[in-house]
Amino acid sequence: MASEGVLLGMGNPLLDISAVVDDAFLTKYDVKLNNAILAEEKHLPMYDELASKGNVEYIAGGATQNSIRVAQWMLQTPGATSYMGCIGKDKFGEEMKKNAQAAGVTAHYYEDEAAPTGTCAVCVVGGERSLVANLSAANCYKSEHLKKPENWALVEKAKYIYIAGFFLTVSPDSIQLVAEHAAANNKVFLMNLSAPFICEFFRDAQEKVLPFVDYIFGNETEARIFAKVRGWETENVEEIAL
Repeated sequence: MASEGVLLGMGNPLLDISAVVDDAFLTKYDVKLNNAILAEEKHLPMYDELASKGNVEYIAGGATQNSIRVAQWMLQTPGATSYMGCIGKDKFGEEMKKNAQAAGVTAHYYEDEAAPTGTCAVCVVGGERSLVANLSAANCYKSEHLKKPENWALVEKAKYIYIAGFFLTVSPDSIQLVAEHAAANNKVFLMNLSAPFICEFFRDAQEKVLPFVDYIFGNETEARIFAKVRGWETENVEEIAL
């Protein structure tokens, strides 16, 4: 039986707007398959276009929140998992809260007054997908929220803490606080490389937290980019993993 709050996740809560599209759609918005990027100006009309498709699905997502929800489903103990991130005060935010609650996850969201809840376009072609994240409120998480007693209590309770690399773009100081707590209290700290652009452009923040990480997840593309930016002379994923 899993204990209450045994696993904590922190990340960017995004409402996934998922639909099957064609190659022309990807070309139109200059999106590569099997990639994960942050939305630029040129991507913004994509969200409405996806939302207008007949096969569109809305899912409370974001990389870390998805992982936490799956873990919660596997553990089968209500409240075994908890999650923190920032949402907006809007209908997507309400949808997110309902979704987390229905999944049995204890979610303590920081609610931003000014920014809308973040969304992620999930473009599916032939069983492969490409993600374009418009962070909006997810980008506004502050470590002040983490330090509040009722939220820090989730950190204290957790024995395992999982944070995707995507959160490095938002609140590296929050990650550092939690990483140091995990090290000092002999807890298991897990991270994900998450995307090639994290390894390339957020290397310093990543480097700072790596000494605290017990388990790191990543795919082959991320591993190779990770090695490349560090000037390692190998493309061999097994060597890179070592």
